[in-house]
Amino acid sequence: MIERPMLEHQKNNPLHGLNLETMLTELIKFYDFKVLYAALRLECFNLNPNMEACVKFLKKTEWARERVESFYLYRFKRMPKGSEQQMELKPRERGYANGIVPRQPQKLTVELVAEMRAKAQENYKAMKNSGQRPRYGKDKPKAQDSYAQNKRSAGKRSAPSQDPTNPWGK
Repeated sequence: MIERPMLEHQKNNPLHGLNLETMLTELIKFYDFKVLYAALRLECFNLNPNMEACVKFLKKTEWARERVESFYLYRFKRMPKGSEQQMELKPRERGYANGIVPRQPQKLTVELVAEMRAKAQENYKAMKNSGQRPRYGKDKPKAQDSYAQNKRSAGKRSAPSQDPTNPWGK
């Protein structure tokens, strides 16, 4: 009985039931190793690229497999990106609303990937210069940032209680 909600949730995910070899075969057939390397920056697509080596690497390296799965979902199947909460889940755990179906794959070339990467870097620099914070990725706000913010505003707070019976210190 517990299995059923998971199946209901997963039936709307294009990755459900799809093994790594099948996914790679589709990606390599539509794109090629050069385009996949340009887009994903994974050396398994660059140095002596072959199916066996790629599968072996991706099975052992979770972060790389998730990168390939995200590429499959959002570039190859062109599924809509989800909410911030959905994007924090691993690609295989994400679900989509009923009726959303994959679209035609995005056509990519090595040159187009380079242009897209350059434009993304420009947008990132512009956003960083304007004081906005990125929502995802390496520059996600960290706990230390909020700690530093709390430390700066600590002068405005009242001193904690010195009562040893009060566990909250207020």
